[in-house]
This record gives sequence, C-alpha cells and structure tokens, in this order.
Amino acid sequence: MSAAELTKLSPAERHKLVSVPIDGQGLKTLLEAGMIWLKTNQQIVNSLNVFPVPDGDTGTNMVLTMQAAFDEIEKSGIDNVGQLSHAVARGALMGARGNSGVILSQIWRGFARALDDTPTMNVDNLVEALVEAKETAYKGVVRPVEGTILTVIKDIATQAEVSAQRTTSFTEVLADIVQAAEASVERTPDLLPILKQAGVVDSGGKGLLCIFEGMWRFINGDPLDKPLTEVLPLSEMAMENAMETIEPGQDYEVVIDFSPGSTFNLEDYYEELTKIGSSIQVGEGEGIYRMHIHVPQDNRYQPIDHTMTLGTIKKVMIENLVAQMQEKNNNKNPKLKLAMVQPGETAVVAVSPGPGLSRIFASLGVAAIVQGGQTMNPSIKELLASFENLPTEKVVILPNNKNIIMAAKEAASMTVKNVAVIPTTSVPQGLSAMFRLIPDADFDKIVSSMNEGVHDVETGEITTATRTVEVDNVQVEKGQVIALHNGKLVCSAQSIEEACEALLVAADTNDYERITLFYGEDIEIPRVNQLSDKIRSIYPDHEVEVHEGGQPHYQLIIAIE
Repeated sequence: MSAAELTKLSPAERHKLVSVPIDGQGLKTLLEAGMIWLKTNQQIVNSLNVFPVPDGDTGTNMVLTMQAAFDEIEKSGIDNVGQLSHAVARGALMGARGNSGVILSQIWRGFARALDDTPTMNVDNLVEALVEAKETAYKGVVRPVEGTILTVIKDIATQAEVSAQRTTSFTEVLADIVQAAEASVERTPDLLPILKQAGVVDSGGKGLLCIFEGMWRFINGDPLDKPLTEVLPLSEMAMENAMETIEPGQDYEVVIDFSPGSTFNLEDYYEELTKIGSSIQVGEGEGIYRMHIHVPQDNRYQPIDHTMTLGTIKKVMIENLVAQMQEKNNNKNPKLKLAMVQPGETAVVAVSPGPGLSRIFASLGVAAIVQGGQTMNPSIKELLASFENLPTEKVVILPNNKNIIMAAKEAASMTVKNVAVIPTTSVPQGLSAMFRLIPDADFDKIVSSMNEGVHDVETGEITTATRTVEVDNVQVEKGQVIALHNGKLVCSAQSIEEACEALLVAADTNDYERITLFYGEDIEIPRVNQLSDKIRSIYPDHEVEVHEGGQPHYQLIIAIE
C-alpha cells in the first residue's frame, strides 16, 4: 500500500491487519509503516550531521536499506512471521548502504534469527527478537561506540524486556519501546561528545526511532505521510538526495520560495501538500520559506496555485525528475578503459565519487569502478556485482570512504572468492594504494603492500559549511568555506584559497614533496589554475599537479605526499 492508502485505513482495519499474535502479513504491514515514516522524515535524519558539510546521508542510506528489505517481501503472501523476517533480513543485507544501513541490516538479521520459523509473534517473541537484534548489531561492529544507533537498539531491547514483565499487550509494549527510543536518542549527545559539540543527536539512532515510531503511528491511527512540522534551515534541505528515492508516478520536482502571509499555518500547509504529492520538505531562512515536493505530472502546478493563496511567491522551479535521474546516471558512468585481469591475477575494485577520479583509477589499473562516495554510498549488492563476474578469484576492494568500509567487508564475506578490503577512507588513500599494485604478485604481499600505501598520503578536503557550529575547537559560520585534514575539521575561511592555504599548513606540507588537487564539479577551472599557481609560489620546491575529479559537494580533494 502507499502512505496515503495506509493512512486512510480506519482504526478497526489497522488493528485487523496487525492483530496479535502478529503473523507474517502483519509484520509486513508494520515494516511498511516504519519505512514510510522514515522516508517521510528522511531529510530531517540527513540533517543530523556532525560536521557542517553538505553530504549528510544517513537518512537516505537507511531509507534505501529499508526499501530493499521491503522489496523482498512486498508481493509475498507468507503468513509465517519467522520466514517473512528472514526475507526481510536478506533484502536489508543486500541493499544495505553506509554504516547505518549495514548496522540496520544486522538488526533485522538478529531479529530474524530469534524468530527462526515461528508462525506468529507475541510479546515474548518480540522481546527475544529485539534482544537478538541488539546482540547481532553489536557483534557486527569491531569497536562498538555508545551514543549511536547501537545504543538505541540496546535501550529498545532493554525496555521491551521490562515492559513484557507487566503486560502481554503488543501495542503497550510497542508504545513503551517508542518512548524508550525517543529518550535514548535524546541522550546520545551525553554519550558521544562530538554530538554535543555539534549540537545534534545521533542520526542513525533517530532513523531507527522513526522506524518503530512509524509502526506505532500506524496502530495509533496517525498519518504517515506528513512530516513532523519541523522547519529545516534552507541549506540543510539536501534536496538532491531526494532524487534517489523517487516514488512511482511522482515524476516532477517543484520548489517554491515564498513569503507567508500573516495567517500562514505550517500544520495546515503540510496537510494540503500531502494531498498533492510526496517527499515534502519545508525550509526557512531570513523570512523566506522554501517548499520542496514531488508530484505526478498532472499535479505539477497545484503546489504553486495553493501556495499563492497563502503568501507571495518569490521563485518557482519545476524539474522533470526522470530526466534528471537519466542525466545523473549518464554522468556517473563514463566510458572507461578498465584493466583486463587474467585468471590468477589480482583485480582491484575502486569506489569513486566522480567521473574524473574514475578515469584516474582506471588509468592506474583497476578492474572495476563502483560509483559512490558521500551521499551516494553503494549497496552491498552493488559491491558484490562489481567483482563476481571478474575472471579471477583474487580481489581487492578500495572503499575510499569511511562510510563504505563496513558494506565492503560484508560483500567480501558473502563470496567464495578471496576478497580483501583495504580500509581506505579517502580517494587519495585509494590512489596511493593503487601505486603498490602488482597484479601477478603474491596476493597476500599485494594486500600488505597496499595497506602500507594508505599511510603514504595526507588527505585534504575543501567544502562549504551547511550550518553554524563549533566542532574540534573550530568556529564555523554557515556559508563559510571549511577545510578537513584526514577527516578532522581544521579551519573555516571566507574563500577557497584561504581555506586551502590553512589546510596545507595544518598538514605540515613542508615535510612532503607533492601536492595534487582534484577539483570538483562546483568550481571553475580558471579559479583552480589560479589557486595552483598560488600554491606553487608558496611551496616552490613541491611538485603541484591538477586533475579533474568531478566529485559533488567538495570543491577540492587534495593529496599531499
């Protein structure tokens, strides 16, 4: 069912669908409700990014993971709740993206393991499933960190055990679970100092809360397609992520900037928008509201007509989402001359965030490129597909992003091939590792050498701050240019040039020999050339190179060697 169809069901119809004990179809309905509510609040979860960088993607990763899980069971008529939960776990695992998605898939794996082949689920079964979900999630992380999604699933399981001692009512236990999850999410900044420093709660924990909250909202008769009336800053709406989860029939994106009239009511505005389309977001800044919505072609002018009755429209943008996605996919798949690996040789799979970087990886001898990076973490299924058909049993994966390493390791564990994951957290580290590749050498020696190559380079990143915050003792104002050195925020500045110079100082560049600039899609080439000339004047003894990277969000990725 769609969000609107689920919402229109009467209380009696809802309770009938999820009558206790819960069978497979009842669990499917609850999971769909949880997924829809998570999708409704996807951008709110995305905005809970520790660093003020424009690439928050936890909400997107969790939505795509849940969507993959639900796709596995959408047309299934299985009544056995244990069998259905195993299908959910399988779909979640194959579709898992990013660390949050992988951990979420582990939660469903544990959930399914506890239910096994149980025909129906009562409160005792639910408790067992949640406890095993917690255990499996913790075991799946090498160094569990409290104040994250792990803490939230732990608190959920603990509350379920307590609640089951006083009641056998499934709905009462679910209500207690949601309250416990809310409290747990609010406590995450007390457990993880970086969250308190950034002034946010944990995004993965918030996403998990949304899933269980969606289940409760469905049973309680609340709407699932109207976001909580939380207005985001304009810079945190992250509308480009919404394109990754276009609902069938929602072919147009409409964005409206308007000044609201004196009688404007946000709740009522949301209510009317939910009748028109989906993926609704509202942002506010300096007296201007920005509304974003996905609509069918026939409805593309309705948001404009309705908004005109509530205030003064300043700007309107209407885009064909299908055309955008086709263009985006074409740009992501440049024609590359990849290495022709022979049987017995070692093949390398590299994750690349931009077409220019893909060409560079190809020139260095990678056998397969997986498009991905910040805001577009590839799924485990995509990573598996990248090497399963290569004519060799020896494979090395370069994730090139800290949020892809877990998915890469899961993919490596699901194949009979000998796959090693080099834990590269940046593109420069991946490129440095590639210089150590000798395809016909001993596999273990190749892996050892490539691991050593990761430490031969320092990584710099230049981007624009999405909000005002203080992190790592660096005060950042929204809209400033910021620099990260090996993932740590080191400065904020008024220009790319100023930030770049500060970054090079922070990286002790005088101790190195080469500086390589990979420029992104959001910076003009003449400016890059001027910047490289400036760097050469400051570091006359260094070799300075410039290459097209084509990556989104980051004006520059810098390798210092």
